[in-house]
Amino acid sequence: MHKNIVVLSGSPRKGGNSDLLCDEFVKGALKVGNQAEKICLADKKINYCIACDACKRNNGVCVWKDDMVDILEKVIQADVIVMATPVYFYTMDAQMKTLIDRTVARYTEIKNKEFYFIVTAADNSIPAMERTIEGFRGFMDCLDGARERGIVYGVGAWNKGDIKGSKAMQIAYAMGKNIKE
Repeated sequence: MHKNIVVLSGSPRKGGNSDLLCDEFVKGALKVGNQAEKICLADKKINYCIACDACKRNNGVCVWKDDMVDILEKVIQADVIVMATPVYFYTMDAQMKTLIDRTVARYTEIKNKEFYFIVTAADNSIPAMERTIEGFRGFMDCLDGARERGIVYGVGAWNKGDIKGSKAMQIAYAMGKNIKE
């Protein structure tokens, strides 16, 4: 049985550094027969959570009728979730944080998932990326049975495409390829 993988690319740039790492992860996952879908958050309409609590009163149905409905269903159905973001001011970008906030409608249904994180930054310091990773872990801590499986650190990548040819590209591919039953 192969795994169903959803890759959430928070990059606002097509072909941006974190987006390229997502592509490598997907290539590796597909190579061994897994199902993998990359969702580019920048291409989707995802409104901000307005804390109206309507989802609590309506069995997880949010007042917003946007792309988050389909994305959240895919996340709930996935075995593996990959969350990728460029690092802005030492944290995740707005696209990824908005997605996380919007899972509130059905986050209790996101159970027993394996998580991988991909972060890219101009900074060359991996320890400087830990604030971003801690943000992802904070989300995971709210989910039953969530298990962190790996992190790809794409450091030293400022300009679009800087990540090409880096060790991070090889690591992303290998992580995707190593996802087994």
